[in-house]
Amino acid sequence: MTTPAPFPERGLTFTGDPIAVGAALCAGTGAPHLLYEQDGSVVWSEGESVVAEVVGDRVRLHGTDVEATEQPAGGHPLAVVGELLQPWTGGVGSAHGWLTFELAHAYHGGGAPGGSPLARFVVPHRVVELTPSAAVLRAPDTDSLDDLERRLHSALRSATEADGPRVDVDLDEHADRYRTAVADVVRGIRAGKLDKAIVSRSVSVPDGLDLPATYLAGRRGHHPARSFLLRHGGWEAAGFSPEIVARVDADGSVTSQPLAGTRALTGDPVADTARRTELRRDAKEVYEHAVSVRLVQEEMTSVCRPESVRTEEFMGVAERGSVQHLASRLRGRLAPGRDRWDALAALFPAVTASGIPKRPALETIRHTERHERGLYSGAVVRLDADGTLDAALVLRTVLRRAGRTWLRAGAGIVAGSDPERELEETREKLRAVSGHLVAAPSTADPDAGKATVRAAVTAS
Repeated sequence: MTTPAPFPERGLTFTGDPIAVGAALCAGTGAPHLLYEQDGSVVWSEGESVVAEVVGDRVRLHGTDVEATEQPAGGHPLAVVGELLQPWTGGVGSAHGWLTFELAHAYHGGGAPGGSPLARFVVPHRVVELTPSAAVLRAPDTDSLDDLERRLHSALRSATEADGPRVDVDLDEHADRYRTAVADVVRGIRAGKLDKAIVSRSVSVPDGLDLPATYLAGRRGHHPARSFLLRHGGWEAAGFSPEIVARVDADGSVTSQPLAGTRALTGDPVADTARRTELRRDAKEVYEHAVSVRLVQEEMTSVCRPESVRTEEFMGVAERGSVQHLASRLRGRLAPGRDRWDALAALFPAVTASGIPKRPALETIRHTERHERGLYSGAVVRLDADGTLDAALVLRTVLRRAGRTWLRAGAGIVAGSDPERELEETREKLRAVSGHLVAAPSTADPDAGKATVRAAVTAS
C-alpha cells in the first residue's frame, strides 16, 4: 500500500462571502459533498476517493482509489475507522463524515442495528477552504486545480441571497403522541429508572425544498456553533448546530460544549431578557443543565488526564436562532495512549441529545420513539491532517433521505417536566429552521427571489 503524496495547493485572494459561495458550490455539483462552517469560514469537500463505513458489526473500506476490504468493528468501531482511513488522508489532507444516533448502541449496549451505515467517513477528491480574505484549493494535479478554480469563479458569479417563497410545515404534527410519550418517560424517571431522557418528534416537510437556499437563509438567521450542508451516503442535510459534541485539537486539547435548558428567543429585547432571567432561575432547567455538565465531566475524565478536566464556563446563556440555552464549556487534555477517536467515542452521543445515564436513556428513547433517528442527534465530523477533530451535533437541521424530508426536535425530560411545556419547547426549536425553508424555484423562473452576492477572487 502506497501512502498518497500531498496534493498540490493553490492560494487565491478572495473577497466574497464564504457562506454564500460555499452554498453555491454545493448547488453546482451532483457529486457527494460537505460544506462545514465555523465562525464564517468554510471548508467545502467534494467527491469520494476513499470511504470507511460502520455497518452492523463490520467496518468496510471502499472507494475509487482503494481496494475494498472489511474488518470487525469490535467494541470501538470509530477506532477501526480511524485506523483504516489514516493511510489515505495524506493526499487531500483531510476527511469528513457523519455518525448516526444509532451508533451509540455499539458503545452503550442494546444492539446496533444492521443494514444502513451507522457511521460514514470520506476522503474527498478535492477541497476548497474559504475565509473572508483568502481561498485555498487542493486537488490531485494542476489540471484539477485549474478546473476547481474555474468552478470557484462560477460559484462567485452565481452566489445569491435566498429570498424565495417559504415552505410551511405543521409544528403540531404528532403533538398528542408527544405529550403521551413525555408523561410516560416522566413516570419512568420518577420510578428511578433514569435521571433524564431527550424525547423528540418529527414534522414532515413538503417536497420541493431547495436545500442550498434553505441553508443560506437559515444561516443568515442563526449564530450557530457550526453549520453544514451535506449530501453523501444517502443523506442530505442543512443544519445549524447549536453545540459541538467534541473538539480535539492537534495538541490533544479536548473541548465539549453542553447546552441544556431552553427558552424562546423572539427578538423582543425586553421579553427575551425576562425569559433569560426566568431560565437561570428555573429549578427544573438548572437541574437539567447541572446533571448534563456532570456527565460530560465524567466522560472527559475517562479519556483525559483527570487533573486537566475543568469547566471553563458554567451556565452562561447562548443564543441559537429561535431559542436561548443555558451553556457550559469544558476542556481537558488527552491522557497518554488516548486519541481523538477515543474522545469522540466517550462523548458520543451528546448527553444533551440522549440522556442520563446513557444506556437506560438510549433504551427509553428506542422504546418511546419507536423509529430510528438516523442522522438526527448524531454528528457531522471534520478531520484535519494535523490530528484535529471537530464534531458538530446534528440538531436544528432539515433532513432528507429516500424521498422524504423532515425536521425533528426534542426536549430534555426530567422528573419535574410538564408535557405541555416540553411540547412547546420542541415548537420553539423547530421554529429555528421552519421559518427558513425555501421552495425550489420553478423551471419557468429559476432566478425568482434571488439577489446576487458581489465578490471577487484573484491569484495571490
